[in-house]
Amino acid sequence: MPAAKKNGQQTVWFQNPPVIVATATIVGAKEGQGPLGHTFDKVVEDGYYGEKTWERGERRMLAEVMQTAVSRANLQPQNIDFLLAGDLLNQIISANFTARDLGIPFIGLYGACSTMYESMALGAMLIDGGYAENVLVGVSSHNSTAERQYRYPTEQGVQRPLHAQWTVTGAAAAVLSRQGTGPVITHATIGKVIDLGQGDPNDMGAAMAPAAADTMARHLADTARQPEYYDLFVTGDLGVYGRELALQLMRQKGYDISTRFNDCGVMIFSPEQDAHAGGSGCACSGVVTCGYLLQEVRAGRLKRFFGLGTGALLSPVSTMQGETVPGIAHGVVIEGR
Repeated sequence: MPAAKKNGQQTVWFQNPPVIVATATIVGAKEGQGPLGHTFDKVVEDGYYGEKTWERGERRMLAEVMQTAVSRANLQPQNIDFLLAGDLLNQIISANFTARDLGIPFIGLYGACSTMYESMALGAMLIDGGYAENVLVGVSSHNSTAERQYRYPTEQGVQRPLHAQWTVTGAAAAVLSRQGTGPVITHATIGKVIDLGQGDPNDMGAAMAPAAADTMARHLADTARQPEYYDLFVTGDLGVYGRELALQLMRQKGYDISTRFNDCGVMIFSPEQDAHAGGSGCACSGVVTCGYLLQEVRAGRLKRFFGLGTGALLSPVSTMQGETVPGIAHGVVIEGR
């Protein structure tokens, strides 16, 4: 027999939709100067955030948003059943050290830049399944830490191609609860790893767009819904070129979402900010979702949206060995109530 809470091949529905009771966001200076700067809780002008290294600065951002989200939910760390978090650094060290300091039972996740939505999907499953009352989810990324891990030494100042994206500096966290007030998560669609042979590590939008289109189309098929059911489809960090590719792929699958589709990587920076193809990184979808998008839901300007975290599943080793860049996209339905 099929699982009771599964819709179609890849989608699950939640009998008691978990509530997003609190969120928190921190971004860097460049992100704070962008079109959504006013929607973030805190803008940090110093990339080190008062620490000795960029990695420690990123960790401090993640720890702060975690603590802030828990406080805003009127909870203490001991009231949180599980912490689900991840980042882009080797062995997800930002999340690991933050979990060490918080002392909450921890499930470390790595979905590259899809990790925020992956964590929301899994956190919602834990709550609706009766395994948790409160789950804390969060992510971080930092331009300076990611650049020197995945590309070149940051100090070298290598010129980026125009199709490259700018890793967002920031962190985001959310508390999901069985009870409370706020937007709810009603469905989650778990993506498949899709690889159409794109091998340029600078062109992550092209690598991730096929996975985004696959998950969006699968969600609509699984739920027997048309695109008009949603106010918005929003991807995590496809950027300018990846967004256009995803639109084309959706049309090939029989869905025209052009009037209701955006991308967090496009939204977070203005063209004048020289981010080239747009934003990327775990924090890209994290801060835009926990900031702007959920504010729009709470204000009633967005009734229902399907958000997807998009991830490029590469590593420095795989790139140097000439491997392609597989993509992944996980989606959740967030609704106001």
